[in-house]
Amino acid sequence: MLSTDKNLRLSSSSNTTAGSSRKRRIIAASAIFLAICAFGAAGVVPMAPDASDLPVKSIVHELEIPSLSEQVAALQADEQTFLREERVRPGDSLATLLSRLGVRDDEAASFIKSDRVANNVMQLKPGRAVQAQTGRDGKLQRLLATVADSTGAPVKNIVVARNGNQLSASEGAAKLERRIEMHSGEIRSSLFAATDASQIPDSVAMQIVDMFSTNIDFASDLRRGDRFNVVYETFWQNGEFVRGGRVLAGEFINGNNVYQSVWFDEPGTKQGGGYYSLDGKSLKKAFLKSPLEFSRISSGFSMRMHPISGQWKQHQGVDFAAPIGTPIRAAGDGVVDFVGGQNGYGNVVIIKHWNNYSTVYAHMSRFANTVRKGSKVNQGDLIGYVGMTGWSTGPHLHYEFRVNNQPHDPMAISVPNQQPLAGADLDRFRKVAGDMKHRFALLNARDNNIKLASR
Repeated sequence: MLSTDKNLRLSSSSNTTAGSSRKRRIIAASAIFLAICAFGAAGVVPMAPDASDLPVKSIVHELEIPSLSEQVAALQADEQTFLREERVRPGDSLATLLSRLGVRDDEAASFIKSDRVANNVMQLKPGRAVQAQTGRDGKLQRLLATVADSTGAPVKNIVVARNGNQLSASEGAAKLERRIEMHSGEIRSSLFAATDASQIPDSVAMQIVDMFSTNIDFASDLRRGDRFNVVYETFWQNGEFVRGGRVLAGEFINGNNVYQSVWFDEPGTKQGGGYYSLDGKSLKKAFLKSPLEFSRISSGFSMRMHPISGQWKQHQGVDFAAPIGTPIRAAGDGVVDFVGGQNGYGNVVIIKHWNNYSTVYAHMSRFANTVRKGSKVNQGDLIGYVGMTGWSTGPHLHYEFRVNNQPHDPMAISVPNQQPLAGADLDRFRKVAGDMKHRFALLNARDNNIKLASR
């Protein structure tokens, strides 16, 4: 039995080995066959021919070139127009402006002079752009100009156009783009020199004066090194500056004093709004510090020798030296109590205000057309012009401030501000003030060469 089982095991082992060997032979034969096929395919693929062995074939085709004279004739037959833009220069006349624009058209020049609408082109200020479209012969086809002034009047586009043999002029409201700009400056000689150096429009500079006039006398209080920051509107058309807008916020560092002001819209008021400090307190005081925008004090509220009588006596007002014709503004809201001539005062206006206050403006050259006895005036309204009438030895304004008809020094008296904001108005104002405070920080950081992280 043992012998038989052993034989069976040997036979089984032999069969298994034989089967395994045959599988290996089949796999090996298949691999060899695939390898032969791969090498065969590589041998069958032909190689690309050498480019230098390829045949070269030249093709020649004659092109018909049009006659140069025919091209010139075709161009001359086309109606050509030329567009040019020039800026008005100081001293420009209509003739010199049209000449620079390439306009050689006496008919158009006469039309612009005589037509009511087209004549506004002649009122353009230096720096304004004018566009003209002309024909090959210089005849005007179309002229476009934008008319804007500093009085706040609507900006208009003036168009002069030719339709056949007829010229016509039309005007329409300009579509302006509103921008908000921020600038800073340093006083070295005067406020206007500083604003010019910072490329701030004159209309904005005048608003800076108005905004801080109750705290700063810009004729005597400015110091070299004083600084200011201002945020204001500008209006543009087709990428060209048209005019400056309202000052939205201002900051003035006058010596050791810092004055900040933010415009806040109040639709129910005469001005449409007012200026407030960052905590919501009104900056408008009952009286201006000076009735003149730019002047110097030539005589204060003190004892002096009278320039005519030669006697020592109390000078009961302040004299502001200024050229004849300088505008005089009402120091505060009130009613005109007297207008006319009055002995040594010459031409004088007396205004009664609230709480038994009154102000006197003397030696005027003439009165404003709107000033009449009993007429109401608001702070800053024009009431007359500087002169030297009455007992005056030179052009100046004699200004008095009276309480219960007794003179007081207008430079020393303290008057209250208007009521501060409260309630919902104060909440709305805080959002506006927060934005302007951030803008002041940006301007101050730029001036101090501080790099701010991007928001």
